[in-house]
Amino acid sequence: MQGAARRRTLRRMAEEEDAGQTRIRHPNREKASSQVAKSFVGLLLLVSAALVAIISLGGWSALQGAYVLSAMYFIVYLVMAYFVMRWSRGVLPMAAAFATALGVFAAIAAPGWFDRTGSSYNNPALPPRLLGLLTILTLIVQVILLIAALVAFQQKWNIEVEEHEDDGGQQDYGGQGQAQPAGAAG
Repeated sequence: MQGAARRRTLRRMAEEEDAGQTRIRHPNREKASSQVAKSFVGLLLLVSAALVAIISLGGWSALQGAYVLSAMYFIVYLVMAYFVMRWSRGVLPMAAAFATALGVFAAIAAPGWFDRTGSSYNNPALPPRLLGLLTILTLIVQVILLIAALVAFQQKWNIEVEEHEDDGGQQDYGGQGQAQPAGAAG
């Protein structure tokens, strides 16, 4: 218990000493490619959430118990879009995994919607052919989301550079063995 209190005190003292002298910068977030990737992944997540909602509400009477799964995907995709827009890199592999699973579900479900065009089926709120088309569109969006999330993950949004006002030096954090003391020559 004393060790934790001592560490907090030392951390607070170091922060007070560095106040106004140190700035943390994320150089990879400043790149145009990173900003485009962030916006594109966020947009794809929102489009995916909208497609899941439209298909779920339009085919509600024919979903056969997939209500919880549809609601979960809608909520999770909205939460992931929020975190991506806040530069959270850790959510990108989860987005890729969820896109893979939803893509598999869409590939399996699409032919079923087209098969419902017969007169023996009870029609859902939206025409079955439209729901089938939206399901195929969902599959395409999931493949694009998978690729975009993996590309964005490789951009290393988490790299930090500590800039000191007094000596003008920089110290990198987050790289693989790249951290150097503030005064070291590279």
